Amino acid sequence: MSASESVAGWPGSALLLRLAPFFCLSVTFGATLGFLASGAPLILRVRGIDLAEVGLLQLINLPVGLTFLWAGVVDRFRLPLLPHRLGWIVGMQAFGIALLAVLSFGEAWPLPALFGLALAIFFCLATMDVALEALVVETVEPERRPYVTSAKLGGASLGGIVGTGMLIAAYDRLGWQAVVLSVAGLNALCLLPILFYPEPTLRRRASTAVRKKLDFARLRRLGGRVGVLGLYFAALFALTSVNSFALADLGVPLAQVGLVTGSLAAGINLAMALVSGALVRRFGLVPLVTVSALGVGASGLLMLGATATGSGGLGLAAAVFGTLAAGGLGVPVFTMIYRWAEGPQPATDYALLFGAAFFAAMPLRVAAPALAGAVGWPAYFALCLPFYGVAVALLRGAITRTLDADRAAA
Repeated sequence: MSASESVAGWPGSALLLRLAPFFCLSVTFGATLGFLASGAPLILRVRGIDLAEVGLLQLINLPVGLTFLWAGVVDRFRLPLLPHRLGWIVGMQAFGIALLAVLSFGEAWPLPALFGLALAIFFCLATMDVALEALVVETVEPERRPYVTSAKLGGASLGGIVGTGMLIAAYDRLGWQAVVLSVAGLNALCLLPILFYPEPTLRRRASTAVRKKLDFARLRRLGGRVGVLGLYFAALFALTSVNSFALADLGVPLAQVGLVTGSLAAGINLAMALVSGALVRRFGLVPLVTVSALGVGASGLLMLGATATGSGGLGLAAAVFGTLAAGGLGVPVFTMIYRWAEGPQPATDYALLFGAAFFAAMPLRVAAPALAGAVGWPAYFALCLPFYGVAVALLRGAITRTLDADRAAA
């Protein structure tokens, strides 16, 4: 059995080996993102930082949303020594590791310097991720992409357990330098599997079939899909990303908040990511999106009730249920993004579909804590619920139309 045939078949040990690089690189993404963007804001909030200032810290995510500005370079140019996509993946990951090593010495540096270094690290991560997604489009057959998506989301969740759970819990004992160097070491270790990925062999078979599907109608539809995804990401972030702050304001102890929204949430996401690929294959994209979205909406209602009654216990239950429901959305949504990114410039298309949509959602993500502080938590969740319902309905419609068109073309 050839390497490409192994990727096309399921189950099989060869496919598991093919999934390992995607899983490992996503672990590094989740751990780095979790430590720099999630753990620190929560600690600062507990120390008394205003909600509006906490929201501004989300600007560290800007490179993830702006990758469409330089993704064309990733598509057009090949770095020396390694195959096209692997060259960008290895180069950006190595540069990010070096920047983390520098950051480990910066505990006492001015905040702007630390923020600038963190932005540069996120630039490396975002560029690596765009090249990795292009590698998926070019080397993995469409029917097997849900498994790759499961591996990636599972790896990111495991990384989140490390970055927002284990490292934050050990921060007082280990200190800044040891924690940051731990992230750098993890990133270096998880880079190794991708070095053995047979990109040239798999790409010759997969990319030709993909590029034949290019047409101008697809390019015209891209803008609308970016809008739909941007609305969806904004609504999802608004409804779920502030749960940790709501729980803190309900008086839930930091240890419990960190457990539920950090380690436990990442563990749930890991479990859901590992099973969602099989669920997509068994039940289909649209049913899984529908059921999961209804669960997220129900969790928002529970959080509204918790903040209205001042019940920390109900808030914890709502956060756990919301994480479980949202975990079922990742694989179908990103599987569809891969489908929409098929073309001669998959890095650029993916960067637009995910990066531009993520960027479009950034203003609301930054403003959400300030809005909650201004109107109060019950009113905030009451405003978010209908917004989320509209966004999910539009996304579900876009997915349904694409699947109907694929069936008609077949």
